[in-house]
Amino acid sequence: MKHSPERLVLANYPWAQTMETRYGDQDPNRHLNNVAISRFFEEARVRFNWHLLTAGPPLDRPRYLVAHVGIDYLGEGHYPGAVTLGYGVIHIGTSSFRAAKAMFQHDKCIALCESVLVHRGEAGPAPLPQALHDRLLAFRFPTGDSQ
Repeated sequence: MKHSPERLVLANYPWAQTMETRYGDQDPNRHLNNVAISRFFEEARVRFNWHLLTAGPPLDRPRYLVAHVGIDYLGEGHYPGAVTLGYGVIHIGTSSFRAAKAMFQHDKCIALCESVLVHRGEAGPAPLPQALHDRLLAFRFPTGDSQ
């Protein structure tokens, strides 16, 4: 995954969440294992979704599915210790949006993640509701191409 240097700076992410690592997140080399890192990114996505629903006036529950996830592992993470995950929206399309996420430990970016989420209707992809589109705009990553 190609990434810009801006993605490596936690302060650039409009939303962040700190989580504690667990003993079971380690591999035999005492590093955070890749599966644990992917779980942290998934947990950040879910927590962001809950935040998105409560970040303003009531919003109908969005119905979007994860269509793609890509993770780049940039450095080692360790237990014990907290990790902070940053989240920002880098593109908003007609029926989908792309999210940029990063994991930091001790002020260093140790992993990047990008995901595509598609809003679904009864018969497949459907346009994002305007209220959801507007809410996502508030969480744009500063160098994204979101509309």
